[in-house]
Amino acid sequence: MAKTVRASHILVKTEEEAKKLKSEIKNEKEFADKAKEVSLCPSGAEGGDLGWFGRGQMVKPFEDAAFSMKKGEVSDPVKTQFGYHLLYLADIKD
Repeated sequence: MAKTVRASHILVKTEEEAKKLKSEIKNEKEFADKAKEVSLCPSGAEGGDLGWFGRGQMVKPFEDAAFSMKKGEVSDPVKTQFGYHLLYLADIKD
C-alpha cells in the first residue's frame, strides 16, 4: 500500500460543478489550468498542487480517495466539509 502520494485538487461549491469540470479535463495540464481558474482553495494558484502527503494529513474522505486512485487518474467528486473536490493523482511512493 502507498505510503505517500502527490496530488492536486480543485475545490468547488457543488457536486454538479465538480462533475462538469471532470468531463472537461483530459490531462494534467488541463487539470492545473482549471485549478488556477476556478478552485476555491489557495492551492489553486499553484495548479492545485498539494505536494506529497501521507495518511492522517488530510480529511478522511479526501485521503480515502487519494489513496485509492491510480497514478494519472482524476477522481469523481469527493465531498468534505470544505465543498467538493476533484483530485488528480500525480505520483505514488511506497
